[in-house]
Amino acid sequence: MRLTPITVGKITVKNNVFLAPLAGYTNYAFRRLCSSYGAGLCYTEMVSAKGLKYGSENTKELLYTDEKEGLVAAQIFGSEPSTLRFACEHESLAKFPIVDINMGCPVPKIYKNGEGSALLENPALAEEIVKECVKSGKTVTVKFRIGVTADKLITREFAKRMEGAGASLITVHGRTKDKMYSGEVNYGEILSAKSAVKIPVIANGGVFSLADADKLMDETGADGVMVARAALFHPQVFCELTGEKGESKLEMFEKHFEWTRKTCDERFTTVFMRKMAVFYVKGERGASVAKERFFNAQTPDEVLAVAREIWG
Repeated sequence: MRLTPITVGKITVKNNVFLAPLAGYTNYAFRRLCSSYGAGLCYTEMVSAKGLKYGSENTKELLYTDEKEGLVAAQIFGSEPSTLRFACEHESLAKFPIVDINMGCPVPKIYKNGEGSALLENPALAEEIVKECVKSGKTVTVKFRIGVTADKLITREFAKRMEGAGASLITVHGRTKDKMYSGEVNYGEILSAKSAVKIPVIANGGVFSLADADKLMDETGADGVMVARAALFHPQVFCELTGEKGESKLEMFEKHFEWTRKTCDERFTTVFMRKMAVFYVKGERGASVAKERFFNAQTPDEVLAVAREIWG
């Protein structure tokens, strides 16, 4: 992996290995964990611009951060330019120097609302959104897919439009909307985006190891890579990609547990850390029994006790 700093607008990111925004997972504790293992830039879960506008408490909770985190970008979604600009200017985003606009989410509910990947079919609106958000003074980036279906690939032209509208960086997920999160990554389409613009291009899709990251960089000419699902099973994949020192699985879990408990209530900590433990135990001998034990834990202390028995 060719590690290098990346300039995003006026911001320098320490390296070119990013943690993707993952709904339901990339909260404060998980971002901080991945940052500690070397991730140069982490993204919040995607946040509704309308939620910010209308004062949703849940939306504000998704944006918790502090000075102990590494560099974090807030990802927002919506389809109304004025509402997205309002979100960029909202006090809840004041701590985030970078705002990313989601134009790739394939979830049916989001798509049917004209948000996320639906914007791939309305590039003029997507352009207007970025232009409005840039007026907020924030450094604006965009994450998008290569198209809705394989017969409607829009990568090159869409990338040029985003750059022209004022985006400081783009992340290209090399799959179409209909493929969701599986299937082959189209390296050629990411390469077409890279060859079309001068701003940094981050390649997303299929990175589970150093070899995957190297291949993605080599095949696309991208400036960096974004890691998504691999981080859920193995946050220390960032150590592999960046050369940061790793630690035992129990040490990792305890760190993740501590930061979650410090910022969340007992019920959320129990449910969330049970869910993460199931990811972490995957592939281990006796995984099915371990999963059952974790799911039977009813308090944070019980979850932690099971982890110490399994990995201690």
